[in-house]
Amino acid sequence: METAIIKIGNSKGLRLSKTILEKYNIKDRVEMILEKGQIILKPISSPRKNWGKAFEEMRENNDDRLLFNDVFEDENFEEWN
Repeated sequence: METAIIKIGNSKGLRLSKTILEKYNIKDRVEMILEKGQIILKPISSPRKNWGKAFEEMRENNDDRLLFNDVFEDENFEEWN
């Protein structure tokens, strides 16, 4: 596929069609790999990046407690038997 390089301010860039963005699930950022005379663009997909660190910080701040009880007073356990 051939595409034009366009002027964006003092820089230049590529315009990707909505179809390509949707097909490859490209949101706001891509990884650019420079390899053997070619440029490879890969979508960045890391929805849970840094969750481990965030959970550790929550534990250190005693902010990892339940916001409500996991068992309610009016819960009927009889129906599960």
